[in-house]
Amino acid sequence: PRHGSWLNIAEIELSVFTRQCLNRRIPHIETLRKEAREWHRERNQSQKGVDWRFTTKNARIKLKRLYPQIES
Repeated sequence: PRHGSWLNIAEIELSVFTRQCLNRRIPHIETLRKEAREWHRERNQSQKGVDWRFTTKNARIKLKRLYPQIES
């Protein structure tokens, strides 16, 4: 799928990786690989999370028109 929260998380991680690891010219591919592995290891150890601000309650209010109407 091209939507969903997993895609947001992937985009966030790629953005962080770009800012923290690829923010300069790296002349050799082996140096890039080494630094990317190290960044990945440190990132996993720090166990960063995503602070979701769009709650289920807010979604139900803001996206009410998209929810099907259930008649009893």
